[in-house]
Amino acid sequence: MPAGRLNLRTLEFAVEEVPVPTPGRGEVLVKVEAAGVCLSDIHLIDGTLRLPGDELETVTLGHEVAGTIAELGEGVPDVFREGQRVLLLAGMACGKCANCVRRRPGCLNGLTRGVQFDGGWAHYTLARTETVYPIPDSLPIEQAAIIPDAVSTPYAAITHTARLRPAQSAGIWGVGGLGAHGVQLLRFAGAAPIIAVDPLASARERALSLGADFALDPMADDFRTQVLAATDGLGLDYAFDFAGVPAVRPQAESVLAREGSLVLVGLSGQALTLPNDTAFSAQRHRVLGHYGGLPVHLEELIKLTGHGRLDFSGSISGHFKFEDAAEAVRQLAEKVNDPIRLVLVP
Repeated sequence: MPAGRLNLRTLEFAVEEVPVPTPGRGEVLVKVEAAGVCLSDIHLIDGTLRLPGDELETVTLGHEVAGTIAELGEGVPDVFREGQRVLLLAGMACGKCANCVRRRPGCLNGLTRGVQFDGGWAHYTLARTETVYPIPDSLPIEQAAIIPDAVSTPYAAITHTARLRPAQSAGIWGVGGLGAHGVQLLRFAGAAPIIAVDPLASARERALSLGADFALDPMADDFRTQVLAATDGLGLDYAFDFAGVPAVRPQAESVLAREGSLVLVGLSGQALTLPNDTAFSAQRHRVLGHYGGLPVHLEELIKLTGHGRLDFSGSISGHFKFEDAAEAVRQLAEKVNDPIRLVLVP
């Protein structure tokens, strides 16, 4: 079968022919029906993202995966069956560190699908049963595929890390693959007002169509004045950095309300600095780190999307065959037509 493979040593990416894997004990073989192409995949390919513990030489990329169970390994519980529609958790616990022993999931010591073990940019992929989540027929397979990261990451940032409450104000920097869903989810959570910030006019227009109350250019000379005017002079209760750009952080922190929080969702791998620690402390500002989502967030999103409370059909910007994965990577890296999510399909 064709598979999008990355050499983690040389950073060479190519579609190669590999054998269809056989499920072991406690595993299922999943026929992949849709797999998202994420900016994190691009950063893995260009070498700007390196996760700890990536000991493989070559790996099949793809951490956003949905499909049907094709084969059951030994010892798989009866709740799973061949032909069942499922999505896959983007990672799994390492089972060794103190976080696992103390049942604290979601740490960086966990293993990421498509980095530390083979992912879903292929016709078939293996999954341990604890990472397999059945989905209802009412949930389209392409929307299911992007839930494990593109949707669950902003959802968890808003509901779990920030613990945002209705009527609190929120700003989003970067209206791309994560931020576009962040706007929708802030609207769903009752944030008011929602201010989207992006240098691209097309992204600002998209933010307004998705439910933002205001869409601002971060390069505008009167940017701070516009934010204060939109928030009755108070500033933002929460500023979400979905862009992962160092320049975003001081700007976002400068328009926080008293006791406001800067939530770091996008990753830059660079130092975090504060322009004025006295002002930061006097205003009782906070910086909250965020990474991915937890299994409970997938379960909630499956229910919400399956029952029509959330609809991410507009997020699918294009389809590519697995054999054309390199072209999908190029188009996302070059932002051709400013996509939200490109999806690989059989």
